[in-house]
Amino acid sequence: MIANVLSIAGTDPTGGAGIHADLKVISANGAYAMAAVTAVVAQNTQGVQAVLPLEPGIVCAQIDAVFEDVRVDAVKIGMVANADIAEAIAGRLRHHGAANIVLDPVMVAKSGDDLLDPDAVAAVRELLVPLARIITPNLPEAGVLLGAAPDWTLEEMRARVADLRRLGPEWTLLKGGHLPGLTESTDLLHGPAGTIELSAPRIRTRNDHGTGCTLSAAIAALLPRHTMEESVRGAKIYLSGALAASEALTVGRGHGPLHHFHELWDGLESRSG
Repeated sequence: MIANVLSIAGTDPTGGAGIHADLKVISANGAYAMAAVTAVVAQNTQGVQAVLPLEPGIVCAQIDAVFEDVRVDAVKIGMVANADIAEAIAGRLRHHGAANIVLDPVMVAKSGDDLLDPDAVAAVRELLVPLARIITPNLPEAGVLLGAAPDWTLEEMRARVADLRRLGPEWTLLKGGHLPGLTESTDLLHGPAGTIELSAPRIRTRNDHGTGCTLSAAIAALLPRHTMEESVRGAKIYLSGALAASEALTVGRGHGPLHHFHELWDGLESRSG
């Protein structure tokens, strides 16, 4: 049975992050992708120009429309924009008994532009984090959630990852991509049985727009059919491939997107040859 996965997030008209990326990532990982938009974001590979959060009522209506008609096997939550939208999402997901919730606590765009109102941090921490089966913060996001400085070392990551899980999720994936000066990027997957360290070689590319969206959406696509560890490992393999193949794309003059369909397009080229 093909899994149905709902992404709840903001838009990206250049297709590298947010809803637009999630739809591609979920599809590329073998699931049926659906979407509920939280905010219309005017952004490109160079930065964010404008953000228009939707009314919480229309966000609720989108979520209800999906759940009242479709079996939902997993939910990925990305940009929620403000506290009212975070509260609305939490209420509707509780109402529908949503399972396999993957929360990517999106706070800042790759360009450095804020994507979350300051008053929304508490709502995300108190309402959405406890609903999640897994949260996937990077180091700056983890610092905000814990009220700590984000300039951690790997040893500090190992010491603090359990603190993130104490906020309420079943699992935490603390991403180490912001650690400086390392040849490998190490993420920590912490769950009921302890911590698993997952390392992969760093891929040097400017095309890293939407990496967090990509990883969390891939986990959501895989989770209905695999264990948590298998889902995270599979998502990281997919992410590495999408990063490595990103140079084949010529999209924008800033931080370009990942090649979300790298496996499919390679297959098409071999068939046409």
